[in-house]
Amino acid sequence: RTNNMIDLSVQGLVKSFEQGNNILDGLTFEVNTGERVGILGRNGCGKTTLLKTICGILPHKGTCLLEQTVLEQLSARRMARLVGYIPQRSGISIDISVLDVVLMGFNPRLGLLERPGRKMQDLAVQALEQVGLGGREQSNYLCLSEGQKQLCILARTLVSGSRLLLLDEPESALDFRYRHRMFNLLKAWVAQEKRAVVVTLHDPSLALHFCDRLLLLSQGNVLGILEPQKDSLERMEQLLCQVYGKVSLQRCQNHQGKARLVMLSEEEEDESGNENHLFGR
Repeated sequence: RTNNMIDLSVQGLVKSFEQGNNILDGLTFEVNTGERVGILGRNGCGKTTLLKTICGILPHKGTCLLEQTVLEQLSARRMARLVGYIPQRSGISIDISVLDVVLMGFNPRLGLLERPGRKMQDLAVQALEQVGLGGREQSNYLCLSEGQKQLCILARTLVSGSRLLLLDEPESALDFRYRHRMFNLLKAWVAQEKRAVVVTLHDPSLALHFCDRLLLLSQGNVLGILEPQKDSLERMEQLLCQVYGKVSLQRCQNHQGKARLVMLSEEEEDESGNENHLFGR
């Protein structure tokens, strides 16, 4: 981290849905400059809802501050300049070129009827190269795989100039190669200037490897916070068991000798008596 400046402060976030039940119930946490913060929790615990409230898609109670700017008071245009949001599905359903999708990232910085210039087009092409879609500029976005669509939206976000990036389970549609590329790009993006990432993840082992801190959500609030590089295995196991049931953590080494945490499920044993490794990837 470059300093202790708070990049994002979420204070008393409340979001209610049907029958007055709070899916987020006074949730409070902070994200520091340069951090990659992961959100873990069971299905339906409010992970996606949390991201949508931060970026203003869903109305809510409470306050989200980005370097003392109240996000709830921002116009959609100003919000888009500060916060990038990548949902699990983009919502784009019209024939449009891959390049034009990326160029949408410049819209909040363009005047009425102003079109992206040559410099912006060059930056968009570079972003597509970065995410592994070089040479696909004129392809129809709708013809891309779901994983490639997510990478295209990531390229759009990279050119937008956002300070905070919110991603909703970005690994869900990516194969191993694209997943590796995306998370390396995110690490590099956060390291530049003063930026931060908040990401919901389905794979706990990936979250333990990629994130500086992990927020465990349960019953609309933060059950606990993990720091994978600092916390003991015992503490992390204790908290993760409250979310996923009986699990264990192991430190493994890859072929380069680098340590990596892997989470294993111990709830069931197969017929041979071996552990059922649901989460080890």
